[in-house]
Amino acid sequence: MTYTLGARTHEARSTDATRSTDATRTTGVPEVREAQRAPRTTQRGLLIGGMVAGPLFLGVATVQGLVREGFDFTRNAFSQLALGGPGWVQTINFVVTGALLLASAFGLRGLLRGGAGERWVPVLIGVFGASFLAAAVFNADAGAGFPVGSPETGTLSGHGAVHMFSGMIGYLALCAAFVVLARPLAARGYRAWALASRLAPALVLAGFAASGSYVLAFTAGAGLGLCWLTAVTARLLAGTVTTEHPGRTQGDGDHLG
Repeated sequence: MTYTLGARTHEARSTDATRSTDATRTTGVPEVREAQRAPRTTQRGLLIGGMVAGPLFLGVATVQGLVREGFDFTRNAFSQLALGGPGWVQTINFVVTGALLLASAFGLRGLLRGGAGERWVPVLIGVFGASFLAAAVFNADAGAGFPVGSPETGTLSGHGAVHMFSGMIGYLALCAAFVVLARPLAARGYRAWALASRLAPALVLAGFAASGSYVLAFTAGAGLGLCWLTAVTARLLAGTVTTEHPGRTQGDGDHLG
């Protein structure tokens, strides 16, 4: 009886070992695959959060601009929506967007690891995200009739100056990130995307330069920066998905479509 039980136990162990060996031959090393799967999923989540940041910020701000009394898209900047009674909505918008951008910085660090842009892109995007958090703490100044009852010509306060300075630093960092991102885009064969990433900063800064006479130019420049970051992140993330499916080719990335 003891011999029979021992034989069965030995046979069961041999069967398990055979199955384990067969699984290893079929799938590689299961333990390693499982260890890599979780961080890859986390990285994608961080990158998707960064992709959502720009459209979310612009969408929430646009809806507020349409419903807030006295707000004029041709005269007022989105930052002024943080003023007045319902201003908490825009403040939260700044905080959420900043947090998503910081998450994206960590995601890009993993995505670009071992390649061009690994060091500077996460830092620059992190600075850009931090500028949104600073904007949430230091409000813009009232002016151009908003909020209702505010003078046409506003005065620059201390918090207003910090708001403007942090925004300037943030967008300069974003423009620098676009230039650096051109290298990993080109290295992956996305030549048209790389060229567009080098040109995008000129358009963003042109909008800022024209803001003194036309507020919509500033809004357009800022919006372009956010949207291009979303597009570039999506392109890089799609490239990683392509490499995981050998049946698909990366040559499709040579164009912007």
